[in-house]
Amino acid sequence: MTLHARLKAHFPKLEAAEYFDFARHTVIGCGGTASAWAAPRNGEELALLLDFLRREHIPYCLLGAGANVLPKEGLFDGVVVRFCRMQQLCAEGRTVRVGAGVTGGRLLKELEARTLAGAEFLTGIPMTAGGAAAMNAGVREGHLGDLIESVACAEAGRTFVLTNAECRFSEKDSIFLREKLAVTCVTLNLKYSFPEEIARRRCYFRRKRASLPKGRSMGCVFVNPEGRSAGALIDGCGLKGTRIGGARVSELHANFIINEGGTSGDVSALIAHIQKIVLERTGILLREEIQRLP
Repeated sequence: MTLHARLKAHFPKLEAAEYFDFARHTVIGCGGTASAWAAPRNGEELALLLDFLRREHIPYCLLGAGANVLPKEGLFDGVVVRFCRMQQLCAEGRTVRVGAGVTGGRLLKELEARTLAGAEFLTGIPMTAGGAAAMNAGVREGHLGDLIESVACAEAGRTFVLTNAECRFSEKDSIFLREKLAVTCVTLNLKYSFPEEIARRRCYFRRKRASLPKGRSMGCVFVNPEGRSAGALIDGCGLKGTRIGGARVSELHANFIINEGGTSGDVSALIAHIQKIVLERTGILLREEIQRLP
């Protein structure tokens, strides 16, 4: 019995299918395939699915927008858990509840229509609410964790809610990444503002992102060390333009790796090379901002 057939036998109403192509569903555009994927409707269905996968010893990975991830080549004989059916988006005054599968573009459009401000720094970032909460997505001007009141989560057999403090947000990190917890819904606290001011700030961040490198990438590869810029460190080591196979360090922004038809192995080798050279020349070990997929 195929993995997909096992899923459907146990969860007849679960949206699932055979075969998942990581290259087609990630921004970096490389990686192998998975045996099956599944998209639960809500946290309860997800908790049941994760419990089944645990009991049956079936490997799985969580995937949102696929924007800051690097999948491996070859076959992942497991299940890719997707959040595309978790599309809840509702507001009560300044409090907004956002399903894990809601895209950044849809969220910002809804906030702008309600004259709710504070999240404009997310403009142009490829994201879903769940993935953005898990990695505390953001820029110098702000991070999603700054706006979060609470996060609904799921793990094998149970759902629960964490307060902001319990999420343990830090620079591009959180409890969700450390303990492999699945975000199902995020509750945000925002503020009212004038429509013109919201539009102005969104335009500002849109222009900033327009200057970033074009092409297939994972965004910034490394977290900025305390008080330093990862891109400046890489540039200072003369690594702009360095290439391994089809992967290249951007000449425009050294913290971006552009995939020009390469493999995950090319990208991974280039990441390791950058870390090695920067460590040798500066004494700083760059921490990856991206997430590796099995």
